[in-house]
Order: sequence, then structure tokens, then C-alpha cells
Amino acid sequence: MADHDLTGFDRGTFTHDGTTRRLLRRGSGPAVIVMAEIPGITPKVLEFAARVAELGCTAVLPVLFGTPGRDAHPAAHGRLNSALYTVASMWKVCVSREFTVLATGRTSPVVTWLRALAADEHERCGGPGVGAVGMCLTGGFALAMAADDRLLAPVLSQPSLPLALTRRRSAAIDISAEDLAAVRGRCEREGLQVMGLRFRGDRLVPGDRFAFLRRTLGAAFTAVELDDSAAHPDAVLPPHSVLTEHLIDAPGQPTRAALDEVLDLLRARLLDRQDDTAAAEEGRNGKGA
Repeated sequence: MADHDLTGFDRGTFTHDGTTRRLLRRGSGPAVIVMAEIPGITPKVLEFAARVAELGCTAVLPVLFGTPGRDAHPAAHGRLNSALYTVASMWKVCVSREFTVLATGRTSPVVTWLRALAADEHERCGGPGVGAVGMCLTGGFALAMAADDRLLAPVLSQPSLPLALTRRRSAAIDISAEDLAAVRGRCEREGLQVMGLRFRGDRLVPGDRFAFLRRTLGAAFTAVELDDSAAHPDAVLPPHSVLTEHLIDAPGQPTRAALDEVLDLLRARLLDRQDDTAAAEEGRNGKGA
């Protein structure tokens, strides 16, 4: 692919607690916060956002790192430039106080800003609540955002933090004990469903991390785990990015089935529930007429 010129996406900003970040937005209907993977909002991430918009939701993409629309594939800018771009994006994350890369039992500070964004988009877009899809380093952000009652559909695609450098970090995810307890309580009281996706051979997302989520959230956690052989063979890196770089977008492909599961969750939690609420309201108004 080549760089995406961002045609079809509206551009804006959002400010909370003195921090302003750029946004891309597409579609109408309940908001879904789409958080990109390293190195940033690539054309593949934009393709996923377009699918969310086609579903009937508003895809909202905060620019957390990288250059929106830039294609990270070596064929677009050369192997050296692509590698330097990826390293620069990763370096920004590693040195920023907004991202918790190694520590266990902590929610990244940037999640506070993301929760405020979700609240603002809920007010703007309406609907029963908000969805969130995190990828790679942002994967766990979707889980931590679900401590807020407005977050109805958290999706953790290849959640890679904390970096799995030790056994303890492999069996954890970047969320504080307080936030995790809040999410677990919502699962028990409200039937909140959390979805996670990974390739089985992905060393950045060890199986112990999903085992931890199963133990903690029980049946509320849906794990979509794919064989490495299901990944797109033309991708540069080993199997990792389920919804973007390693997606084979064709019927019958396991990665396409995983994408469909994500869209089905968003539809059920944000669109079908909205229809049910509207029908109930119409029924009440009819009885009172």
C-alpha cells in the first residue's frame, strides 16, 4: 500500500486537563475509539476504522504517536526509513510518562485522557455507550477504559503491555488492581463482555496473559486465538496484528472471522442495544398516549 491521504476522515482535536491531541473521525452513530498500534495510524488501521464506520458507528482515532496515514511497509518508503520510523514511534512511547511499558499493576496515565475522550464522544454521538479497540501497545488501554460505565465494548487486539520480559510480566496486563476490580465488577453485575485477540505464537502477547484474563474475568472474557499459519504471508513482521497487517480479508479466512467477531460485538453492544432502547421508549410512549 501507499500512504493514505486521509480522504474520508474528518480532522479535529480534543483537549483534557491541558493535553491536546489530534483526532481523525469517520461515520455516524455510537462512538468507537480506535487506538492504533506501533508505529501509528497506518493505512491498514484506517481500513479497519472504515469498517467500523460502515457498521453504523463513528470511528474516532486519537493520534497517540506516529504520522497519520503513513504506510510503515518497507515497500512504501524503503526498509531503512521504515525501520527508523518504527523505532522513533517506539522511542516516543518508551520515554513518555503517559505510557506504562514495563510496570505491572499500573494503568497508563494516558487512559485518563482516553476516558475523557470517550465521555465527550458519547455525548457527541449518542447511543447507549462507547466501544474501544486497542492494538498492540494500546491493547490494554481498552480494558482499563472499561472501568468507566460508558465503555460497553472493549476489544484487546494483541495487547502487548507490559512487555513480556519476565514470567510475571507475561502473566499480567497494563491495568491497576483498582481498575481491574471495577471491570470485573461490571462483568459480574452488567454482563460486560471483553474480547481479546492474538496469534498463538506471538511472543509479545504470551498465552499466560490471556490465561490471566480468563482467570480474572471468567466467562466474560472471549479469547480469539489464531494459529500463526492464518496470518497474511506478505506481512513483514511475524504474526501479530490480527485486525490490520496480518489480516487476510477474504471469506473463510480465520483472520476475517476474527474481524467479523469484533464487528459483531460492536453491533450487539452499541447498535442492537440502541435499537432495543428506542423500541422500549416507543412502547412507553405508546402506552401513555
